[in-house]
Amino acid sequence: MTSQSARIASAAPYLLALSLVARCAVTYLAPNGTNFVDLHVYVDGAAAMRDGGLYDFVYRPVIPPLPLQFTYPPFAAVVFYPLHFLPFSVVGLCWLLATVAALYGSAVLALRLLGRSGARQAMAWTALAIWCEPMRHLFELGQVGALLMVAVLYAVYSTRWWLSGLLVGLATGMKLTPAVAGAYFAGARRWGVVVVSVVVFGATVAASIALGGAQSRFYFTDLLGNANRIGVVDTPMNQSLRGVVGYVAGRDVGYGPPMLAAVALTVVLSVAAWWRVGPDDALGRIVVVMVFGLLISPISWTHHWVWLLPLAMWLVLGPARPGSRIVGWGWVVLAYLGSPWLVTFAGDTGRMTGRPWYADLFGSLYVLAALATMAYLAVVSRRSG
Repeated sequence: MTSQSARIASAAPYLLALSLVARCAVTYLAPNGTNFVDLHVYVDGAAAMRDGGLYDFVYRPVIPPLPLQFTYPPFAAVVFYPLHFLPFSVVGLCWLLATVAALYGSAVLALRLLGRSGARQAMAWTALAIWCEPMRHLFELGQVGALLMVAVLYAVYSTRWWLSGLLVGLATGMKLTPAVAGAYFAGARRWGVVVVSVVVFGATVAASIALGGAQSRFYFTDLLGNANRIGVVDTPMNQSLRGVVGYVAGRDVGYGPPMLAAVALTVVLSVAAWWRVGPDDALGRIVVVMVFGLLISPISWTHHWVWLLPLAMWLVLGPARPGSRIVGWGWVVLAYLGSPWLVTFAGDTGRMTGRPWYADLFGSLYVLAALATMAYLAVVSRRSG
């Protein structure tokens, strides 16, 4: 360990504590009116499930003036339902602390998957991550992404097939996006994990239908795949292929020829990157799979990009490739810059005319950087030895 690394490691607990205190101060003292809006939807929407109104529930925050509805699978409402019995101030604080713990756990698991250890190094990465745009957005909204990420990473790390399958199945039951992790386990030929995850997910569907009745059936027959219910698709805050193509075009293009061409390119680059990373690099392969999922999903809000934490750690600390550390730290700079947020802060929601080219570029940077990273991984091999 270099002297600089030793100094960072010794200061890591204090850096993390300072970041946590600052995060709490911003959350509770900044008068922005947007704190925990998605957590309100989770808790209050789940409470409406009792009377059959889960997907009719509407939460109207002060800022922004946008009605928000419960968009997750009904099993998520079953899990969130007990929280409405607690004071929301308690739920919010516990959620904030649980999110920090999930980020720290993700950093620990990333290090273990790299064959490294060190609680202080994980603390340093967590302190750094708390202020990246995806995590800032995650904390502001009270989103569930960090908890799902640590569950998937532990499933990759664990050698117990039943536990890995249980975690992936439950995570998918809470929010469908973790289902893409199944591609990793299929590629790793961990068929027991795949089978158990499918069975567990099926059990979450059955349980939610038994408890939720018509509202659960309504989700799986009418709401599933309806991206417009989740929000405006063609906005820079939606850092998916469909979001960026729609943002540049000025309208949601759906799955027309431009979108299909973008998906085809992404599939080719992702498969090539996954193959080049190699079967002995579990962290590398899972981040390739999850970034691929972010790209092809109809909606990938900036807070979904919490996977930038293990991606950056893998590039900086993982198997050496020419330029890998530059690429990794480049992702950290990009995440701190928060270009999608800057574009929307300037008032551009994706439906403006006469927009300068650099607004299109800034509003597309996560997707463009992800495609460039996939191309880089597809052509650059690890250094021998």
